[in-house]
Amino acid sequence: MSLRVSLFLPLLLCAPMAAWADDASDLAAMSSPWSGSGGELGFASAHGNSTTESFNGRLKLRYTDDDWVHSMDLFGLRSSAEYNQTSDDGTTSRRRQTTANRYSVSAGSALQLGEHRQLTATGRHESDDFATYDRQSSFGLGYGTRLIDGERLTLDTQIGPGVRRSHNADTDEDRTGLIGRGLFDLKFAITENTELVNSLLVESGSYNTFAQNDFGVSVSMNQHFALKAGWQARHNSDVAEDKRKTDTLTTMNVVYSFK
Repeated sequence: MSLRVSLFLPLLLCAPMAAWADDASDLAAMSSPWSGSGGELGFASAHGNSTTESFNGRLKLRYTDDDWVHSMDLFGLRSSAEYNQTSDDGTTSRRRQTTANRYSVSAGSALQLGEHRQLTATGRHESDDFATYDRQSSFGLGYGTRLIDGERLTLDTQIGPGVRRSHNADTDEDRTGLIGRGLFDLKFAITENTELVNSLLVESGSYNTFAQNDFGVSVSMNQHFALKAGWQARHNSDVAEDKRKTDTLTTMNVVYSFK
């Protein structure tokens, strides 16, 4: 009797361990509802006769819950310069000036109607200390679909109406109006670890048309980290006489992604 117990005892002890191992493998196989480029950071600093520092960061998240897809996009840019200023009496002083200070946040939800088709609701807010419209907020509803669905090339679009409220820093005036909103996202896999992305956002209303194009090329170093070179162009059709209608930004960032 004792011999039988001694033979079956290891089996009884191993059974729970085997079941736990199966459960752990099943949990590992389950895909996380979170995805996206968890963080994107870039910093540049120069010192000498003049000192300049520039920082930009971005956080993009995506959460999938059955037929709903929720997304969030945060962006920030800040630059400053320090230089020597000589006054009329010949004395020299050191001064620091902020040359860029901008941030934006957007969030949206999409109800999946089928493969690559959805109804969308998106809100966006932007603050820019050096723009004619130093504050802009918009909300839009739309219909999204995939126009190109290739093995290496995809093109997704969202189109619909919306409303926008803007503050003009020169006139200290708030304006609200209807807009037409369009978003176009293109992705092209050049190689297994190199991807080209381009995103174009257009918000057009009666008093201003805002457009922002983000172009980037990323090279993956491993499963989570990548190097990304980006170029951004922003355009406002209605600006003050001393302001340019188009601003550009070139970045070289480290990107952390999770899937």
